[in-house]
Amino acid sequence: MSERKLIAALACRVGGGRLYGKPLQMLDVDGGITILDYIILGLQKSGIIDQIVLGIAEGEDNRTFIDVAKKHGISYIIGSEKDVLLRLVDCGRKENATDVYRLTPECPFPSWELLRTAWDAHIENGNDITVTDYMAEGMNFEIYTQESLERSHKNGGDYERSEYCSAYARRNPGQFNIQVIAPEPESQRTDLRVTVDWPEDLYVCRKIYEALKAKAPHIPIADIITYLDKNPHLTELISPYIDTTPIWASVLEKKTA
Repeated sequence: MSERKLIAALACRVGGGRLYGKPLQMLDVDGGITILDYIILGLQKSGIIDQIVLGIAEGEDNRTFIDVAKKHGISYIIGSEKDVLLRLVDCGRKENATDVYRLTPECPFPSWELLRTAWDAHIENGNDITVTDYMAEGMNFEIYTQESLERSHKNGGDYERSEYCSAYARRNPGQFNIQVIAPEPESQRTDLRVTVDWPEDLYVCRKIYEALKAKAPHIPIADIITYLDKNPHLTELISPYIDTTPIWASVLEKKTA
């Protein structure tokens, strides 16, 4: 395949029992910048992502994401709320993608400095799936070939097509060429968390942004870790929600066992 096209697919909906409208929550209250606005800005300035597509769930409440897409001049599709995996597939189809970068739209601080490394490895090694792991929850991302997404949707069941849309590949690693990209040892901090799922998460991410916005939209991993280590009262707030288990590492262990 000579010409690759990497699009970013962001599956969006306002629903959520823990915190309503997570992608639309303000990261910068004074500046009027939502989490989703900030992620889109980071993707646009990456120099690697060719296009961004919002995979918007059906429903009147979710139509606000259409306005977001129009504001930023990006594409969108509308699809099933439950079949999140199909929305990702349709995002790729919308822009004739060969590959899809997946990030959940409530994660304002992905590891931008690993994007080039991951994308180069994805192409050079002929990977179906290239992911980062071992970092704080919210920093990791996934890159899929469009074909691997299509195959996962075709072969998966309701659970694999739900919000746990990487589940088919993780349950069937032998069917895919998967590579895990790890950061430097000092950045391997699964004891931290920078995703927004609870009100406490939002408070912490706002504090990170406020302190480090001079380096936005690509705030380095190390700076976020240093800030959180210097402010243990923030990590204490979200400690009940931290899961220290690497998501993909156990998958490769299973594959090679």
